[in-house]
Formats: sequence, structure tokens, C-alpha cells
Amino acid sequence: MENLLGEVYVLEGSSGHCNGLSEQTIRAAATLLLAAALAIAWWFWFGKKFTKSRPPLPPGPPGLPILGNLPNFLLQPDHLHQYFHKLSKIYGPIIKLELGSKTCIVVSSASVAKEVLKDHDAIFANRDSPIAAIIGTYGGSDIVLRPNGPEWNKLRRIVVRELMSNTSLDATYALRRQEVRETVKYIHGKGGSPVEIGDQMFLTILNMILSLLWGGSLQGEERSRLGIEFRQLVKEFVELLGAPNISDLFPSLTRFDLQGVQSKMQKALMWFDKIFESVIAQRRKFDQVEEEGKKKAEESKDFLQLLLELNQQGDYKSSLSMNEIKALLMV
Repeated sequence: MENLLGEVYVLEGSSGHCNGLSEQTIRAAATLLLAAALAIAWWFWFGKKFTKSRPPLPPGPPGLPILGNLPNFLLQPDHLHQYFHKLSKIYGPIIKLELGSKTCIVVSSASVAKEVLKDHDAIFANRDSPIAAIIGTYGGSDIVLRPNGPEWNKLRRIVVRELMSNTSLDATYALRRQEVRETVKYIHGKGGSPVEIGDQMFLTILNMILSLLWGGSLQGEERSRLGIEFRQLVKEFVELLGAPNISDLFPSLTRFDLQGVQSKMQKALMWFDKIFESVIAQRRKFDQVEEEGKKKAEESKDFLQLLLELNQQGDYKSSLSMNEIKALLMV
């Protein structure tokens, strides 16, 4: 009888012990469920509030994970205009495309394009720039890539006033006429021989631009030598700007430079910088001549001389850094 009672007591204790474990498990599970419910409720509330604060993106075709709509671009690189037209028939005049980790908006209507480019141009003025272009313009210090703001307005004011004004264009008329005459003389001297007209027109226009930039700073063989070297670098520079770069679509891969575009652009920039430093040094030598020479230079200032004068000013609204000067010469 005592053995039977002992067995009963042992079973009761075991049962009580099991019930205790069950209660702890239930409490832990309930706590986890409550925490999960609160987290889900908070996520829905915060996500809904965040979604309301941002307008929805335009519609667009579904894309693959990671790649987005890139495969469509790779399959028809020569017929993208037809592809965009086809999408506009399905999704309307404003289309969203995912290119890697970049979200792009395509506008395929003239009226919408007018609103983007003219009516609301200040809103859409800032955009992502290619990595190669940022490197090649001293960190985006030029007037093309710099974001809309006080710094951009300063550069625009300087370019319009000093480079594109009627006074500046009239002052360089003789230089432009001389370059055209040299081209005509060269072609006339090639009578009976084939001439690459396209190459000659390119050289003529480039020589005009170089004359406008530093026509008064360089003379003779030095100007011709730098002109030839500059033409070669411009060709390589333009090719690098137009080269597809996977780092532009996947910024996280920028550090690896998988295609070598960034290193090539840095090398090209080093050569440009060497040319600019040489021209600037020549210009500063001219600034140290006697008073009579200064008066003569004052009558025929080139763009580089005007920029260097702005570099020496202490006024923030009109002064230029040396990188800004070099970036403007790149334009």
C-alpha cells in the first residue's frame, strides 16, 4: 500500500513538473507572438505612412531580380526607340525602367517632354552622372555635371559673360577667320589628292576652340604641338564617356572597376592636367612682362587669362578654384 501511494505521489510530481514546463513554453510563445504582432502592425503603419508621403512611381514592365530590365536592352541595342514606343502603347507616355540598381524614367510624349525639359527644368536639372564623366571633370566641377544651385549659376554667369558674349565673339573673329583660311589653303594645296573633309572640319573647329581658350597664351610651335596632343586626348576622352560601364548601373561595383574605364579616364585626366598646367604656366609668364606688354595683352585677352584673373579674386561669388578653371577648359 505504501509502495502504491509512493508511486502515486511520484506521478503527481511528474505531472506537476510537466505542467510547469508547459506553462513556461506557452508564456514564451505568447510573448513571441505578441512581439511579432506588434512588429507587423508597426511595419504596416510605418510603411503605409511612408508610402503616402512619396507619390507612386510610373508604371513599367516587370524586370528580373538584380538585373531589372537590362536583358531587354541587351537583346535589342539598335532598336531601343522601337522598344520604347512599344512600351508607351502599353504603359503610357511615362515609363519606369529598372536598369540594374538604377531606376530610370522614359518620357515618350512631346507634351510631357516639354514639361520636363522646359516648364519644370529646375526640378529635373539634377541627375546621376556617369562615373567616367565625374572623374574626367575633376569631380564634376564643370558647368555640365554640377548640380543646379549657386555654384552652377556662378559658372553659367562666367561662361555667358566672358566666353559666349557678343564682345568676346567679336574679339576672336580674326582668330576664327584665320583658322578657316588655313583650312581652305590646306585643301587647295591638296588639289588632285584625296582629302578627309570630316577630319579637316573637326580640326578647324577644334583649332577655333583652342584659339578662343588660349589663343593669346600660346604662340608658334608650342601652340601647334599642344593642339595635336589635345586632339588625340579629346578622341580618347569622348570614347571613354560613351563606353558602357557596369559601375554606372551597379554603384556598389565602382570600387572594383571591372572594365577598367575609371583607370583609363584617370590616366586621360592626368594628361589633360599636364597640358593645362603647361598652358597656365605659360600664361603666368606672360603676366610678368613689363608694363607695355601688359597693355598689349589687355587688348586681346583669351578665356584662360580671364579665368586666371577670377582665380585671384577674393570674392566668393565670382572667384574660381583651379579645378573649376581646368574643368571649364574641358568643356
